[in-house]
Amino acid sequence: MSRTPISRRELLRHSGTGLGMIGLAGLLAEPASAARAGGAPPNPLSPRPSHFPGKAKHLIHIYLNGGPSQVDTWDPKPMLTRYAGQTLPTGNLSTERKTGAALASPFKFRRCGKSGIEVSEIWDKVPDHIDDMCVIRSMHANTPNHEQSMRLMNCGDERLSRPSMGAWLTYGLGSENENLPGFVVMCPGLPVADVSNWRSAFLPGIYQGTHINTQKKKVDELIEYIRNSQVDGPDQARQLELLRSLNRDHQHGRESDPALEARIQSFELAYRMQSAASEAFDVEREPQHIREMYGDTVHGRQMLIARRLIERGVRVVQCYHGDVQPWDSHTGLAAGHRKLASECDRPIWALMTDLKQRGLFDETVLLCGGEFGRTPAVEMVNGKPGDGRDHNHWGFTVWLAGGGVKGGTVYGATDDFGYKAVENPVHVHDLHATLLHLLGFDHTRLTYRYAGRDFRLTDVYGNIVQEVLA
Repeated sequence: MSRTPISRRELLRHSGTGLGMIGLAGLLAEPASAARAGGAPPNPLSPRPSHFPGKAKHLIHIYLNGGPSQVDTWDPKPMLTRYAGQTLPTGNLSTERKTGAALASPFKFRRCGKSGIEVSEIWDKVPDHIDDMCVIRSMHANTPNHEQSMRLMNCGDERLSRPSMGAWLTYGLGSENENLPGFVVMCPGLPVADVSNWRSAFLPGIYQGTHINTQKKKVDELIEYIRNSQVDGPDQARQLELLRSLNRDHQHGRESDPALEARIQSFELAYRMQSAASEAFDVEREPQHIREMYGDTVHGRQMLIARRLIERGVRVVQCYHGDVQPWDSHTGLAAGHRKLASECDRPIWALMTDLKQRGLFDETVLLCGGEFGRTPAVEMVNGKPGDGRDHNHWGFTVWLAGGGVKGGTVYGATDDFGYKAVENPVHVHDLHATLLHLLGFDHTRLTYRYAGRDFRLTDVYGNIVQEVLA
């Protein structure tokens, strides 16, 4: 009897549509080298020791994509009010667009906590935790463009394909839950430069961030094909057994193929996620008072899911504020920044409160900020002053909190008008070096050999900012 050959691709297409069926290719497959050795292949997400005991075990990066204005949030500048409508005596630095006279902040600042750190009125609840936060007011980057600056903030290089910070950390530390990705990215839509922000690049593909579109609420919508609606458990198991043998034959002689290995590992993870992810991403399992604390909004759900993931051993969670670049306030800054802050103020406060209540705050480092700041001078629109600010990479603010961070402190300063970092400047490379240190790594030693050289997140730069460490 003659038989019509069937390709692996066709077999997968006809075998069902569940998430597990995507991956079944590698679910039970063992690399030939491991099979010959008589043992199971190592799980690339297994926990690994860092260079030294880190103060933190997890990172939550709250990304205010688009570039929030430092002089309207965390860096008060009374001189802007004094010079409002006048030319800045120090002149305007070059940015992406033409700027004009000084634009005073429409918001008042108030002293908060025992530390007395000044915070804009648009932050109502987050300052409750100010004594556990370190506000870095002297950040600076390289260019005033979103794509390049976002890549720099996320990947340590604004131009070339480099692994993201989350990929580096999961490569270095692994994860504490083999049934969930080690690096999860939540964004209601996609930011500028989309997936390049959480790439694995030349690191093994298993370390790439797993993107979740949080515009959707139900677990089945958040993670497509999480359940198999067409094949029951016993049938799926038989299909997996078949694919196991096919995959073992296919992998023979290809053990060193990184693309094949990455796909197999991602398929295995996809199968394991069918039950674990359904539980982890389902915020309805939380008590009502916890859900009310965060709020039933996109950002409330993101922060609550972030806590649930960290609680379950996920290493890195990124939470983008919104689609594309919501904080990009070239016009309408007063109303825009107030609205944006109100959307994430309570959820961030709830996250920090919840982490403390559960004993997770001291083992989790939080980073909050954008890719750059905004100009203290008004942006010109058709030759006339508008009501917004241009991009400003010369000086901006981020804050840190949690494991190993010296709370209730301000580090560095911009000039009198908030244009440029002038006191203890902190480059993005320095921020990365400091974050890696908090998680137990010497940034010069966390390397991966590729194309004949040892690469690292900080390239050949970066200094640990010792003054922000507890």
